[in-house]
Amino acid sequence: MRAALILLAQEEMTMKPRKLAAPLGLAAAVACLFFFQIEMASSQFGGGFGGSTFNASDPGVRGGAPGAGLPLPGLSGTQGAFFTAGQADFAETENVPDGLGPRMNLDSCGGCHMQPAVGGSSPFTNPQVAFAGKDGGTDKAPAFISANGPVREARFVKNADGTADGGVHAIFTITGRTGATGCTLAQPDFATQLANRNVIFRIPTPTFGTGLIEMIPDAAIVANQGSNTLQKQSLGIRGRPNFHVAGRTITGMTNNNGNDGTIARFGWKAQNKSLLLFSGEAYNVEMGITNELFQTEREEDAHCQFATVPNDVTNTDATTPTEVISAIEKFSLFMRFLDAPQPSATTPGGATSIANGKQKFIDVGCALCHTPSFTTGNSKVAALRNKPVNLFSDLLVHDMGDGLADGVSQGEAGPREFRTAPLWGLGQRVFFLHDGRTANLERAIREHASFGSEANGVINNYNNLGEGRKQDLLNFLRSL
Repeated sequence: MRAALILLAQEEMTMKPRKLAAPLGLAAAVACLFFFQIEMASSQFGGGFGGSTFNASDPGVRGGAPGAGLPLPGLSGTQGAFFTAGQADFAETENVPDGLGPRMNLDSCGGCHMQPAVGGSSPFTNPQVAFAGKDGGTDKAPAFISANGPVREARFVKNADGTADGGVHAIFTITGRTGATGCTLAQPDFATQLANRNVIFRIPTPTFGTGLIEMIPDAAIVANQGSNTLQKQSLGIRGRPNFHVAGRTITGMTNNNGNDGTIARFGWKAQNKSLLLFSGEAYNVEMGITNELFQTEREEDAHCQFATVPNDVTNTDATTPTEVISAIEKFSLFMRFLDAPQPSATTPGGATSIANGKQKFIDVGCALCHTPSFTTGNSKVAALRNKPVNLFSDLLVHDMGDGLADGVSQGEAGPREFRTAPLWGLGQRVFFLHDGRTANLERAIREHASFGSEANGVINNYNNLGEGRKQDLLNFLRSL
């Protein structure tokens, strides 16, 4: 048909000049059609001719050496020593005499944050399965914990009386474990709660580059929130900071600070203000170890207390600086000095595909929420001062619709709202979305679309890409 149209256009062009206007328009239309077909063919066949139609797919976890896990370049000798001490403590397993439990989800930070290096995200093999019976433990792994699945914590949406819960219900206990003689605790009745559709899950967030994230000025986050307004509005994108105040939050009101009013930025709903707070809470919630930020045992059964409270504190009798500070300070310094993940320029798909995918990432609107870069402020630590932060997140919470809703509110982040997840390091992550429901990146993208989601317009743009362009975009994401 294209050849016939071209011949028709050529015949029309031999006519008298007064008849040329319409035929020239026809010829132009034919040319546009021809080049549009070239673009569609290129899109369908991955950028060339002679191939066969295919569907874009997740290239999978990027192989090779870990692109993360090293300290920031430019740390002083003392800072490097604190990084090393914190890294060792982060990876260390805890036991009952250390204060482990009485209820917990695992016995080390590193067990949850291991992929592709210490400080990362959930590993290929879930350590919670083996932990269930570790050291004589009598617990059983519930149905939502599997060897090939993600590390998970469980939260109940509602209390028995119908009021909001939202808190973490630890999966395991110290019952039967070495050093826990006399302690008898039952695991939560997860089977009933699952049947009642009252359980939601969270997986570990990567901690690479979090010191850089911590040092992004609030003013930069707010300024970015106000950028590209018309484009965001056309796609239905809103988003707001989860402002943090001790005991409560203020949303979207930078001129109404309350006691503090600065922007929280860590956790799935941006609920934690700082790395120190993040560390203290995780030490208590995930391992049951009380500390100077969270001093009260979550299970106060007198028969299950085998360490003084708080379990871990500043060691004022120590003789070296790294021994003086508490475990949560070590954890926070390790994360603060942990370098950002490093992307690949060529894997997967090659440099051209990655570059094309990056442009499509911008074109379809992904970058409107997954902001490619910020710059840190004037940090007291030179290695954190005025540095690029290529995190691919606006650090705002967005309404993600019914499909990703978990029914839980944290701060001013509501039941359908989540912080834009930073994408750096995504190439070596195994599991995606807040609950780890998929290990397939392409599915994770599609899951952003549902009733009420701010991402619907962007996902519609993504769906309208040809398969080759989708593949480029997936390759770009897996290169990060």
